[in-house]
Amino acid sequence: MTDLLAPETSMQAVTLHVADLDLMTRYYRDALLLHELQAPEELGLTPAELAETAVLGRGGRPLVILRRRPGLPRPARGEAGLFHTAVLFDGAPALAAALAAVATTAPSTFTGSADHLVSEAFYFTDPEGNGVELYHDRPRDTWAWDGGRIQMDTRYLDPNAFLAQHLTPDARDLVRTAPEDRPRTPAGAVVGHVHLQVGDVPSARDFYVGALGFEETAAMPSALFVSAGGYHHHMAMNTWNSRGAGPRAATTLGLATVGIEVPTTEDVAALRDRLTRAGVATADDGATLRFDDPWNNHLEVRATA
Repeated sequence: MTDLLAPETSMQAVTLHVADLDLMTRYYRDALLLHELQAPEELGLTPAELAETAVLGRGGRPLVILRRRPGLPRPARGEAGLFHTAVLFDGAPALAAALAAVATTAPSTFTGSADHLVSEAFYFTDPEGNGVELYHDRPRDTWAWDGGRIQMDTRYLDPNAFLAQHLTPDARDLVRTAPEDRPRTPAGAVVGHVHLQVGDVPSARDFYVGALGFEETAAMPSALFVSAGGYHHHMAMNTWNSRGAGPRAATTLGLATVGIEVPTTEDVAALRDRLTRAGVATADDGATLRFDDPWNNHLEVRATA
């Protein structure tokens, strides 16, 4: 029995509790070029819950699920929770189209950009303060590894130069079209990774590597990067704003659920057993394995088949 997640493990939709569902839906749809989708049956939503939920994604694949919860408090900056949801595009032109759309529709939400060697990334904060990363990967054969550690960096990336190089005429025309008149763009995007705020790195390592079964790919005193199957990172945890944070409130605006998909039900069962041995409480309804990390960040794991 392996103590690692299957190499085919992938990240799935991130669910957010939001105060203003209409505003947030417009942001993820019109600025980030995601599409409104029907809620998947596995969410098990009642008709009343469906009316309070928006599912955004590409090619029928949910990436962000928004649930209206207007009475919930906003998390404080130093609390554990979501640092950003990272949407991975299938190439620089697709990323450039989304970058141009958000620059046209919601330019004030842009917070920075970086060349990470393995990827090129642009950062935003949505209207309710949730972090968003839009990025594309460089080819895997260009990634450099050193003893099982991925070589990443944070170098300057000029957004205007990126757009000048990669924005196609068709994408430029798409961005110039009113959001309500834009045709659906191709699929070409998934949740590449999810980055969390936590209280300390050693506890994050014990949970995400020791119990959950990711492999550590990079680390520093204030951050940890982990993956399955040799990806640069499927998840990251940092203490940049949250050092010393304890468990977050059970329900606040912002992060509700991080989704993870593994290949088979046997992988789900192995993970359940591994978490049980580590003393992590789980709930398993036969389709979804649910559990919390040490900071009450909620995770749900499903099998592909």
